[in-house]
Amino acid sequence: MLTKRVFLTAAASIAAGAAFGPASAETAYPSRNIRMLVGYAAGGGVDIVARLVGNQMGNAFHQTVIVENRPGASAMIAANAAAKAEPDGYILLAAASGEVAINQHIFAKMTYDPDRDLVPVALVGIVPCVVVVATKTPVHNPKELIAYARANPGKLSFSSSGVGNPQQLAGELMNAMAGIKVLHVPYRGSAPAVTDVAGGVVTMSFSSLGAALPFIKADQLRAVAVTSKGPMPQLPDVEPLSSGDPSLAGYELLNWFGIFAPSKTPPDVLKKLNQAANAAIQSKDVADKLMVQGIIPRTMGLDEVGSFVHSESAKFAKIARAANIKVTN
Repeated sequence: MLTKRVFLTAAASIAAGAAFGPASAETAYPSRNIRMLVGYAAGGGVDIVARLVGNQMGNAFHQTVIVENRPGASAMIAANAAAKAEPDGYILLAAASGEVAINQHIFAKMTYDPDRDLVPVALVGIVPCVVVVATKTPVHNPKELIAYARANPGKLSFSSSGVGNPQQLAGELMNAMAGIKVLHVPYRGSAPAVTDVAGGVVTMSFSSLGAALPFIKADQLRAVAVTSKGPMPQLPDVEPLSSGDPSLAGYELLNWFGIFAPSKTPPDVLKKLNQAANAAIQSKDVADKLMVQGIIPRTMGLDEVGSFVHSESAKFAKIARAANIKVTN
């Protein structure tokens, strides 16, 4: 028989559960390992970012962040898997700008919509391009680069690691703003793109620092500009391309790395992930290792990183339309 005392005790228990249930659920995350998908092979920039940041996040959460490489289709295999995953915070995506802010503007078909299906968790860092020429080329700085291009209309070329990547967009933005025409020559990867600059096959390359640095150290290539607004800490004596001519005022084109989650991931989970990622990026050990890779660490809150990705996507779209960059898949 249900006595008054038993009834009141049960009612109190139910009320307490209702009052503290949401908080208990919030503090429970994460209660198991987290998987971080990467659309590139092991050893590349995004993979390194995922392992450095993921390891620190795992330590903070007292869980393991497992990095899972799913390369292919311009990193869209991994991005699609993350976009279609359960939005519970246990599947994340470590990404470059391509699969979340560029590809939707240049590919004819995509199986996911980055704006609709993914939500930014954290920015890890920016990756300016380094403009390099062969050491025998009579160019040493941005002013000489633009003057050289104007003195040789239609005769110069620039390489990148493929069609539609940030390196090509950086060169096309230079062309558009400065009113010059340097022909784009796409390669399958950064290594052959810079190798052929050293060999004189192409005039210049918009490259990652990691790919170009061995050639710079070997005195086969010369860094003449960077595509960030200010000098890179790793190359403090190399001027921004924006200083090359008044027409290039405001020029900036960056690759960048970030962490994303499926859309509809709970706000409290996103907040925890953002805080853990930012703490990892700000740690000296991780920051120093990112800098060696040519990545400049940069942290943002959730609202800021969301605005950043949106504005970058709009910028990439404008450049791709102006240069008529399209990829049939």
